[in-house]
This record gives sequence, structure tokens and C-alpha cells, in this order.
Amino acid sequence: MPTDKIRLEILSNRFQAVVDEMAQVVSRTAHTVFVKETQDYGSVLVSRQGEVFAAPRRYGVLMMIGMPMEAAIAASGGIHDGDIFIGNDPVTTRGMATHLSDVYLWKPIFVDGELLCWAWTFIHVSDIGGRVPGSIAPSSHEVYQEGLRITPQKLYRAGELNQPLLDMIRANCRTPDQNWGDMKACLAGLATAENRVRDLARQYGYDTIDRTIDQVLDYAETQARRVIEHVPDGTYHYADYIEADMVGLGLVRIKVAMTIEGGEMLLDFTGTAPQVRAALNIPTYSHDGHWMLITGLVNWICTQEPNIAYNAGLVRPMKVHIPRGTILNPEPGAAYGARYATSHKVCDVTVGALAQAVPDELPATDSGQGSILLVSVPDFQTGGDKVSVIQPIVGGSGGRPMDDGVDGTMVILNFLKNIPTEIFENEMPEILIHHYGLRDDSGGAGKYRGGTGIEIEFETSSPYTSITSRCMERYIFGPPGLKGGEAGATGYTHFKPRGGGEQDIGKIDVLTMDPGDRLRIGTQGGGGYGDPLERPVGLVVDDVANGFVTAATARDAYGVVIGDDGAVDQSMTKAVREALRQTRDWTEPPLHGFDAARRAHMARWPSRLEDALTAAVADLPVQLMQFMHARLLDEITARLDRGETVNPDDVLVLANEQRQAFESGHALAAE
Repeated sequence: MPTDKIRLEILSNRFQAVVDEMAQVVSRTAHTVFVKETQDYGSVLVSRQGEVFAAPRRYGVLMMIGMPMEAAIAASGGIHDGDIFIGNDPVTTRGMATHLSDVYLWKPIFVDGELLCWAWTFIHVSDIGGRVPGSIAPSSHEVYQEGLRITPQKLYRAGELNQPLLDMIRANCRTPDQNWGDMKACLAGLATAENRVRDLARQYGYDTIDRTIDQVLDYAETQARRVIEHVPDGTYHYADYIEADMVGLGLVRIKVAMTIEGGEMLLDFTGTAPQVRAALNIPTYSHDGHWMLITGLVNWICTQEPNIAYNAGLVRPMKVHIPRGTILNPEPGAAYGARYATSHKVCDVTVGALAQAVPDELPATDSGQGSILLVSVPDFQTGGDKVSVIQPIVGGSGGRPMDDGVDGTMVILNFLKNIPTEIFENEMPEILIHHYGLRDDSGGAGKYRGGTGIEIEFETSSPYTSITSRCMERYIFGPPGLKGGEAGATGYTHFKPRGGGEQDIGKIDVLTMDPGDRLRIGTQGGGGYGDPLERPVGLVVDDVANGFVTAATARDAYGVVIGDDGAVDQSMTKAVREALRQTRDWTEPPLHGFDAARRAHMARWPSRLEDALTAAVADLPVQLMQFMHARLLDEITARLDRGETVNPDDVLVLANEQRQAFESGHALAAE
């Protein structure tokens, strides 16, 4: 018997209220600034089959509806009332956990002895062991370097704490008290969810709640398919690059072919680069609708249908194909710690493909960087280390079809909140924040300006200060604009040792600082949307007055001439704007506004050449695939540097030559 529509709406909102309260409990009882201030945690309700049927839209990480949970449930074994499970291992959870720093706790909710659903939480712990403080460094190349792996285990058995397991976890991390404090916040959230769901079952009955869980999932799927149906059927291609230069890997391509047919989309990532010997791999297991692949698409659907039921039904129409052994579907044992840099690039790629079909519904590319700036200093009282997050280091969002981008934050990471400087300095008095604010002239020019990046500068007074900032991106290619908009600024990192001059050090892997050393980081601005020469003069003047745009950029990018007194020279502005129009080599605005560095790369490395490089090694075992891909890349680059022409057919010849050379040498070594 179907639930009537009014009751469905009521219970959908009741489910939402449960997860919202659950999330607030976690936030208000957490110990670390990364959870209670930055809000890197999650809390959801999950069906018996492993689908999220309710998730917060305002608290904590907001993209968890596509988290695959079937494998973790299957690995939970026999379950009883009062059991609470814990795990962080990507392999045994088949991509539920995507790096070891995210520790999950989940609890079955029984009503009168019958399992109704699951309550689920996660926290990003400040440290889970491994080779560096904070556990994550881009240069880690295997999961064993990244900390303690916890396969699904019972932290509580029928309400009794598994003390030996907890002791083992605490003994393998640098911040045991903080971690356990945050885990207890998760336990409070799970208890809250259990109480509220049982209240609902008492009020409406087990069968009604059970039936409604399936119906809210189906309802979200129907709404999502309705949104996708209005997109013209077809296949749309796009590619972008992870900038893995900080670990010596150069540019790593992410490529998608997005096929829209009816109310469904297929994301085919064939042609994406092999998995890398760095912490940039995402263990998705090619799971349909995986949350690290569809964030931008979920935001688009929610924008088109603001009242959509927010649950895993929304991602059911999103099918995924990813070849094994690639950076988006690596073999077990790869390093995953900085996987969000890759996830963010996937978002840029999928939105870039969709923009070819519905450009008036999507923003320009945002800053592309969701880095976490983490610091560790010696604790002279205990002999250990103190570990904390300084700030999430994000940039601006892209200009939108009807408004500017948001300054200092991004749409897909808007859940990451700033840490008040006073709170951070109180917890880590060894670090002094000298400056934290918006970065001028960083947003891409456009009819609607890209959001500005941020700047932060700090100094340490402690020896052996260790800094990591994972997921730094877009230091080589600026975030592209859309429909005539220009690319946003790239990022920078400047290091100033005590008594020395400032040095541009690029992306950070692991940086050691001494007393008196300073670090200054500037993040990217979002791409601009629309023709900059169509931006009203008054808005450009306001941007200059507010420090978002310099007078030089107002003239060179927007064609607006502003005098020293702040007044606009109307005649010069008209002349400069007309002169800028005459210099253009397009009659229609380009869909994607790439910067000069990206355009040069595309001319040097056309898509067919990169496709041939990836295809030439696709059938090899993963370690050999990595090795041969790097060898081929070096050989092709050397030939291009010499001014030679390399065709796609040449790549297969080179690949066969290198395979024969390798197999010959390998055979000799075996003898």
C-alpha cells in the first residue's frame, strides 16, 4: 500500500530533521577545530540496502549522498542491537572510505528487534599515523605510508566498548585524545539518530517508515531524471589536468565522455591517466554515482530543482565507467590521501562537459583548490607533537550566468568553514597569523566576475614546525572562464626564511620551518562568465574601489579607464573598449576561456596524441602501465622539445619498441 503524498512529504522532512540534529550534535560536541569549526564531518541515515535516504544540506560535508555503503554493511557481519562499527579502509569498504583520515562509525537501528536502517557518521581525524604529521602528503605512493588501516570492526559489541581495539587505534596516531574526543562526538550523533528514528517508528509504525524510506529514494530519482531529461541527448567530451608537478609527475589528465540519453547520463572516463605513484588516486571502484565523481552534477540538479529530496535516489541516473588501474579506479595498495585534488578536477571536467549542452545553467570553473593547510609543532611538555589545521585554503567560485562568483569560497566546498584566527592561535600559540583576507585581481574578468581568491601569511616561533597543504592545484593553468569570460589567476606560495628574501616555492608537499620563518599563500580566483566588455562600467568602478580589481586590470581586461581621482574617463573608456573588440579573433565568445598556458599545452599536446599515449599502455599490469606511460611521456616530450612532429600512430610504434626493450632486459635479468 503506497504512502500518500502528504505523509511522504512529512516523513521526508522528518528524516531531514533527524540528520540535521544528528549533525549539530556532532559539531557541538567535537574536540578538534577541523570538525567543530571547519566542519569536515558527515552524518546520514542509510537504508538496509546501503543507500543514503537522508543527508544534511546545511551542516558538515554536503556531498555524501553518493557514498557507496553496501560493502561496509556486508563486511559488518552479524549485527545486534547496541553494536557500533568503525572503519576507514578503502579496500574492504569498496570506496566508502576514500582515504584513511576519514574514520567512519555506523550503527544499526533496531525497532522491536527488527533492523530498520543505519545511522552513519564520519570525521576527518587530525592524524591517523603514517609517515608525516597529519598523515597526508602528496608524495606518499602507497597506502601503508598513510597511517592505520581499520577494516570494518565492532567498536561496541551490544553496547560494550571494545577497549583493545580502541587502545590499538589510539596507539597508532599522534593525536589520540583529540581523535577519541571527535569519535565520541560521532557516538553522540549516532545515539541521537537512533532515538529520533525510534520515535518516528513509534508514531507511524515500523512498516510505514520502512516503506517511506524506499519511496523517498524513488521520489528523488524521479525528480533527478526529470532535470536530466531537458538536456539535449548526445555525447559531450572534456578533459583537464591534475598538476602533479610537486611530486615529479607533471600533468595528469582526467578525461570524460558524458552521454545523455533520456533521463540518464553515463560518465565514461576511458582515456584518463593511469594511477600514479602519489597520493592522488581515488578508490571509486567504478561505482555508479560515487560521491567523489558527481559533486558538480548534484549541485546542478539541486539548483534546477531546489526542493528535490536530498538522498541517494538523486544519483541513481548517473552511471559510471572507469577502466581499472587508472587514477580514478586504482588497484588496491595505491596512496589516496590527497585524493580530493583529483575529485575536484573530476568536478571541473564533468561540469565542463555538461556546459557544452546547457551553458546558461552552469558557472565558470571555480578556483579548483580545496587544500587543507595543516601544521605540526613539537609539544615540549609531552615530548610528542601538536597537530592542527590552520585554515582550509580555497579560492573563489566561478562567475555565474546572472551574478558574480563568490569571493573567497567555492560552491562545491562551501561546507568548509573558516577557522577564526583567535581560536586557532589560542590552540596553537606557536603560530602567528599576520594576514588573512581576499586577494585582489584574482577573479577572472567577465560580464560576471569570477570570485576572488584568498591570501594568508603566518609565522612560526617553534623549531621543527612541519607544514603540509594537500590538494594544492591550479598553479599552472588558471581556472577557465565560460562564454567569453577569462581565466582566473593561478595560485602562489612564497616562503620567507628568517633574515632571508622571499622565495616562490610552488606547491607544498612537506615543508619544515624554523623560528621566524614566514609563509604566504595566495589562492586562485574563479573564471569569469560572459564578455568582460559587457560588464557595466559602474560595477567595474565598484570593484576597483573595493580592492577586488586594480585600475590596470579595469583598463586592460574591462576597457574601463579610471583616473587617480576614481572618476571614469568616458571617452577613453569608449575608445579602449572598441580597440579591445577589434583585437579579438572570434565572432562568437569561446565557450571555455582558457589562459595562455593551457592554450599552449593544447596546441602542443592535441587530444588525439594524449589519447594514443593512454591507449598504448592500457592493457598492461598497473605497475608496468605506470612505468611505460612515464617512459613514453618522456620520449614524446623530448621529441616535441626538439621541434619534431609526433603523430598518434608514432606513439604505438614507440610503445612497441619500449615494450620489446623492457621485455628483453627483463628476460636477461631473470636468467
